[in-house]
Amino acid sequence: MAFYSSSHFVIILSVLLFCISLGNSSFESDFLQCLSQQSPGTSIPVYTPNNANYTIVLESTIQNLRLLSPTTPKPYLIVTPLAESHVQASVICSRKNNIQIKTRSGGHDYEGLSYLSDVPFVVVDLNKLRSVSVDVQTETAWIQSGATLGEVYYNIAVKSRTLGFPGGICSTVGVGGHFSGGGYGTLLRSYGLAADQVIDARIVNVGGEILDKTTMGEDLFWAIRGGGGGSFGIVLSWKVKLVPVPPTVTVFTIFKTIPQGATALVYKWQDVAYNLPEELFIRVLLDVVNQNGGRIARASFNSIYLGNKENLLSLMNQRFPELGLTINDCTEMSWVQSTLYFYGLPVNGPLENLLNRNQAKFFLKAKSDYVKVPIPTVGLDGIWKRLLEQDYPLLIFVPYGGKMNDISESSIPFPHREGNMYQILYLTHWGGLAENEERVSWMRRLYAYIAPYVSKNPRAAYVNYRDVDIGQSTNGTATYLQAKVWGGNYFKNNYDRLVRVKTKVDPANFFRNEQSIPSVANA
Repeated sequence: MAFYSSSHFVIILSVLLFCISLGNSSFESDFLQCLSQQSPGTSIPVYTPNNANYTIVLESTIQNLRLLSPTTPKPYLIVTPLAESHVQASVICSRKNNIQIKTRSGGHDYEGLSYLSDVPFVVVDLNKLRSVSVDVQTETAWIQSGATLGEVYYNIAVKSRTLGFPGGICSTVGVGGHFSGGGYGTLLRSYGLAADQVIDARIVNVGGEILDKTTMGEDLFWAIRGGGGGSFGIVLSWKVKLVPVPPTVTVFTIFKTIPQGATALVYKWQDVAYNLPEELFIRVLLDVVNQNGGRIARASFNSIYLGNKENLLSLMNQRFPELGLTINDCTEMSWVQSTLYFYGLPVNGPLENLLNRNQAKFFLKAKSDYVKVPIPTVGLDGIWKRLLEQDYPLLIFVPYGGKMNDISESSIPFPHREGNMYQILYLTHWGGLAENEERVSWMRRLYAYIAPYVSKNPRAAYVNYRDVDIGQSTNGTATYLQAKVWGGNYFKNNYDRLVRVKTKVDPANFFRNEQSIPSVANA
């Protein structure tokens, strides 16, 4: 849903005129001169469309090829800061030159809001600001926003094999966006979200100042831990609590097709996984595979247990015997090896594999949902039927419960806590731009089909799985009520507090995107 009115013709016309004015070299020279003045004695890497490396830098971390076409809007400049002062200069010069700024850490934004815009813009790409400093004595780490999750896990493991961090599964995801939206992984039932562990941060505000937890104040510190990226400033780095993990964890993956009883097992899983002890995490992946010359729907039960395989087997025999887990299905390893396992890397390979920033690129569409009551078998049957219509469909059911039930839904902006049995991530990918409309339409039909079985009023969604189908604005200009269409889904009752914080710290709405938090002063 997009919001347009007759006044938008004037906006669009002014944008076109602005584009024409930016087409000459004056903007570029003014911006570069400003950067030089703001950061004397240091060179700030800047890429323009005339630079031979511009396209390489722009496309380097873009995961979703659906958003990369000849007609896709491109930034006028890409800044790749090497120091915190370079980020300050970028903010100051963007404001001075009246141009929108987008900030990218890992490039995994499903809708590209960190590197796309419908008005002239520059991108500040943080991937060079990627240090990870681990302090084993205090069990904390300072992590710059351009670091990837794989770099975080690697640096923790270098210092300790009994400390971990409850971040995501995909090791190429950038920390900045991940923490800004909440961030979850296989340890969420034991420790909650990545953002739940943040105890300090450094942010560049709209005035180009660097603030920490004390100087930014309680409200802004609350907002940046789950309120979504792109609304409040540019977070440079995060101080997080690390969490204890045992020397040995156990993993398993069991595959079941429909003839092997997948439907009954998934139905049973809905009650079981949510109520298991917090040290056991079992997610379910629903997809389609080729088998015996045909295509068949399949469920994969993918698990980590913070303990040894004997204790896991005993627990599973008590709580989920229907799955038929055996000792031979279980593999013991260290926690950091489990991060390799879940990302599909060799568990006995070098840990340096976690430092590899090369990522798979797809034409893809994603959505999310939250389930509060088990989906009946008839509903699951309908899901299987629809998955079989696609070449590469994937639904991931992520169990909640455990520690997630113990944290208040207003503790940070991420509100999806007690009462949510599991989250659904919808994904499908395909081979080329020509298929975009067909594949996205299929995803929307599946999403509509599942509507009766998921949360309502609002239909909750996870902000890190951006979905502009929920609603979007032109250039982040939505009013309070317009932005509540998606803000209510992402943040529920926390939306109002986010608006108050935004209005206080960025009243002119400088930091914005198509789904950003609005300033009521600008509504």
